[in-house]
Amino acid sequence: MGFFRSRKSSAQDAKERLQLVLVHDRTNLPPGALEALKDDLIAAISKYVEIEAQAVHISIERQGRSQRLVADIPLRPRGQRATD
Repeated sequence: MGFFRSRKSSAQDAKERLQLVLVHDRTNLPPGALEALKDDLIAAISKYVEIEAQAVHISIERQGRSQRLVADIPLRPRGQRATD
C-alpha cells in the first residue's frame, strides 16, 4: 500500500528545516527546542490515538503582536498499520 505514497523531496526537507530556523530566530527558542517539542507531542498523542508521525508539522505563526503554536497532526484511519 505504501508503494504509491509520495516521499518528500530533498527540496521540501530543506524548506522545512529553513522554516524551523526562522521560527527559532523569531521566538528566541533554543536550537532543537521546536523539534524536541514535536517529538514530545508525537509521543504523548500516540499513547491515545494512532497518528501519521512522519506527516506531523509544527509551526509558530504570528498574528499581529502575538504568536501561536500550530500543530498539524494527521490521524491514521482505524485499522491501518504504520508502514515504517
